[in-house]
Amino acid sequence: MRAADWLAAADALPVGTIRDLAPEGGLLVVAPHPDDESLGCGGALALAARAGIRTGVVVLSDGSGSHPGSRDWPAERLSALREDEARRACATLGVRADDVRFLRLPDRAVPSSGPAFEAAARTIAAAADAIGAGTLLAPFGGDPHCDHEAGAAIAAHAAALSRTAGARMRLFAYPLWAYALPADAPLSAAPPRGIGLDVTDVLEVKARAIDAHASQLGLIIADDPGGFAIPAWMRAHALSGREPFVEVAS
Repeated sequence: MRAADWLAAADALPVGTIRDLAPEGGLLVVAPHPDDESLGCGGALALAARAGIRTGVVVLSDGSGSHPGSRDWPAERLSALREDEARRACATLGVRADDVRFLRLPDRAVPSSGPAFEAAARTIAAAADAIGAGTLLAPFGGDPHCDHEAGAAIAAHAAALSRTAGARMRLFAYPLWAYALPADAPLSAAPPRGIGLDVTDVLEVKARAIDAHASQLGLIIADDPGGFAIPAWMRAHALSGREPFVEVAS
């Protein structure tokens, strides 16, 4: 399937409410990096908090790879900054501080197998259990980024562990970097089905959460001109008023 066709179908998913997305239990978001929770799921988290649904976030990587050329912000300092930004963003979105977890896996090297993969999946399953999550929102495996691909696999394994333990876990994927694919790029994913969440009522909250990630907006780190910055198109898409969540078959 062409990327453009898949993404158009994802953007045209039937509109649903936060209760359609999370009909029972809490809502847990898996973010490959600090900022993905706000860009991909900020509206869902804000709407869930408004509806009295308990939410949680698990951030997989330490985010230290965004500015590898910076001397002022070496990896350890940058990682701490990015965690602080994520905490502020999550607080803005109504996530309790105790329900935000950081696995501090290496940025650009989140594991797709092995002991660290298993440990990450178990931690996510435990985080889901802690908030009674019935819905898990995870990165899209078709995103052209190694950490998103690995994060999708970890989340799927965590959901399977939760179901094995007796939980009724639903798994949805949120695409981010897939929107950067060329229109004709092949995308090996089934035609999307799921929910298009209308988040216009909480767009201002979502925008503030995204803006909490100031290091990723080019506002803090000045000595690495080649470092990462959230592309303008990504921020614009994140604030379009709609979040697509594609159901992942168990």
